[in-house]
Amino acid sequence: MRPNPARRPNDNAQDVRRRIKEAVTQAGIAGQVASPVPDFTQNSHVVLKRRYLSKDREGNLLDRGPEDMLRRVANNLSKADLNYPAATGRTAEQERQATEDEFYALMRSLDFLPNSPTLMNAGRELQQLSACFVLPVEDTLESIFTRVKQTALIHKSGGGTGFSFNRLRPEGDVVGSTGGIASGPVSFIRAFDTATDVVKQGGTRRGANMGILNVDHPDILRFIRAKENGDQLVNFNISVAVTEKFMEQAQRGEEYDLINPRTGQVTGQLNAKEVFDLIADMAWKTGDPGIVFLDRINRDNPNPQLGRIESTNPCGEQPLLPFESCNLGSLNLARMVRYDGIQVTMDWERLARAVRTSVHLLDNVIDMNEYPIPEIAEMSRKTRRIGVGVMGFADLLVQMGIRYDSEEALALAETVMRRIQEESYKASSELAQLRGTFPAWEGSIYNQPDGLGSMRNSAPVTIAPTGTISIIAGASSGIEPLFALSYVRNVMDNTRLVEGNSYFEAVAKHEGFYSTELMEQLAEKGSLETLEVPPWVKDVFRVSHDISPEWHVRMQAAFQRHTDNSVSKTINFPHNATVADIAKAYILAYETGCKGLTVYRDGSKAGQVLSTGETGQHADDAQGQDIAADTGYRTPRPRPQSIHGVTERVRTGHGNMYITINFDEEGKPFEAFSTLGKAGGCDSAQLEAISRLVSLALRSGIDAQELVDQLRGITCCPAWDDGTLVRSGPDAVALALDRHLTDNPAAPRTGAVQLTFAAQPAALVQARKCPDCNGQVYFLEGCLKCMSCGWNKCE
Repeated sequence: MRPNPARRPNDNAQDVRRRIKEAVTQAGIAGQVASPVPDFTQNSHVVLKRRYLSKDREGNLLDRGPEDMLRRVANNLSKADLNYPAATGRTAEQERQATEDEFYALMRSLDFLPNSPTLMNAGRELQQLSACFVLPVEDTLESIFTRVKQTALIHKSGGGTGFSFNRLRPEGDVVGSTGGIASGPVSFIRAFDTATDVVKQGGTRRGANMGILNVDHPDILRFIRAKENGDQLVNFNISVAVTEKFMEQAQRGEEYDLINPRTGQVTGQLNAKEVFDLIADMAWKTGDPGIVFLDRINRDNPNPQLGRIESTNPCGEQPLLPFESCNLGSLNLARMVRYDGIQVTMDWERLARAVRTSVHLLDNVIDMNEYPIPEIAEMSRKTRRIGVGVMGFADLLVQMGIRYDSEEALALAETVMRRIQEESYKASSELAQLRGTFPAWEGSIYNQPDGLGSMRNSAPVTIAPTGTISIIAGASSGIEPLFALSYVRNVMDNTRLVEGNSYFEAVAKHEGFYSTELMEQLAEKGSLETLEVPPWVKDVFRVSHDISPEWHVRMQAAFQRHTDNSVSKTINFPHNATVADIAKAYILAYETGCKGLTVYRDGSKAGQVLSTGETGQHADDAQGQDIAADTGYRTPRPRPQSIHGVTERVRTGHGNMYITINFDEEGKPFEAFSTLGKAGGCDSAQLEAISRLVSLALRSGIDAQELVDQLRGITCCPAWDDGTLVRSGPDAVALALDRHLTDNPAAPRTGAVQLTFAAQPAALVQARKCPDCNGQVYFLEGCLKCMSCGWNKCE
């Protein structure tokens, strides 16, 4: 399973770093690393304007650009300093102004950015700054629907939610108050899913959820299969809470007990290996469920005196007590390097300064936050959780000439994260001396003989998804490898632009092998492995699908060793991976100390995400099933300048309808247009929509008979047309189409325009597009992400 991590022969590490340094310096990228005010990329400007810059109620921009946004955030967060004594020799306002300037400089340098809600809402009317929350769900109808209401309020404010449904009695259990029968946790999860579906976050996007059920719950098998068909719990990530004991039982094939949470009694047994295999099988098919090791998470629970951690946020990296919130931000590791002669080294002093300021900033977020419900406000201020994380790790490796799947990269990951954790503890301890410890400190793990002592914040280090903020910073996502070195972006006039990774383009030009043809081939193939480039370049610029799942897990484990909470990372599998491969990854995660795992097999989800050119090209998958058949997703054929057709008049209950059907060179229906004699209002609008969809389907190669079958029989206001009952407008369109399926005298016989399907670049094979901009989305850091506009399903 593990590829050879050794560097290819004759590639000297120092020489590789020299070449990369010369390339990025020549391209001006090195200046970006050293500059205190790097440029924002064109893509970041698009993302910021679409979602982050402050607007008035008429949609006019109040933030004129990124600098205004960052100044707004810095100014707002600095006001928390007014709650505490100023340093000697300064007034409170002088202290606040100095803090504002420090926060602004940190963010403007792109050394660190807080989570999206903070950037969006700080200094604005909403002022909800947290990314995610955990709500407890008790085994009563009142509790369940109170939480549904609170979930809606949280999603409206822009946050995500996590739940444990383990307290709910199983399906078929008795309901004491009525003598009825319980429907079980999976049924009630659907109530939360439906609420999420109809409430948009901050009026712009739908929320995200995590649902967790313990492996010993009697309904665990139903829960594991809950997303099998792809049409249930679409707004949920789900994970099974497993224990170390269960993992040992699974490896030995032993039986384990199922516990009714209402009574605490054993209600049955399951074979641990069979349950484990089912988890792997469902994850192979759909990407869900993931697994979380709740016993490991609770060993690191900073406040066990307040209760047991039962759930995480939507992407799984932030375990939280009931009603806690996560206030996150990420350091940009791409900026933490020093170019000195031929050397490229870590700039540890810069990293330490960035950590110190980021801890201060996130602590201020807790004070300035307007929490969506009082219980969350109370718990968040009691434990003062923050989460300092990272982004740009792949960029850091590139600059240092280190292969992602190598022992050297693992060592660097562990070293970097250890320094971040140490500096975070130090900064939080220093804040505690000035502001006091968090209120729950007395019973926490820090106030123990072997504890860390005074701390302002609980569990301050988390590796969260960087979602959109990595696009704003122009950095690679989190701790993920590069996903693509070249990809196609569709702009508004349907122009296709091939864009490349800036570091790769710089090296390619410096080494003399850059060409437009290479970038197009790379966009199609997705990887350098089969292309004609120097071996050392293939080593440095490895992408996600070049890296075996084992190395993905080992990298997550390396970061986990010095992370208080957990790590957001996707373990990518190729399309032809087997269920056994998924199971091996889970076992390795258990053996290497991970606190959870999210897997994604390329092409496994119903909504196919951005993929490499190899996706879907396997004739048979590892289970012997043909899943590479035509998915039915096509690009509409272009319309020629001139085309022949016929117009049918059909009498309907709303008046005479005139339906024009145009035909391709083979005499088959190609498009349809419809007008209503008595035009106006909803009838015309609905008829136009039907015609557009019919035309789109016909031009995309859908069999016209399928359209007829779908539209015939829809009933609104029936009417007779020459002895034929026409039930509605859609029925009339179907009737007109049906008349011309077998014999079409109007079809052109000579001089026909050749119609072909527009080619779809293999690197963009997909069945799912961004709901905001219709661009490409891909699966990264445990969630769907759009590189064009920054939309993120779980952020």
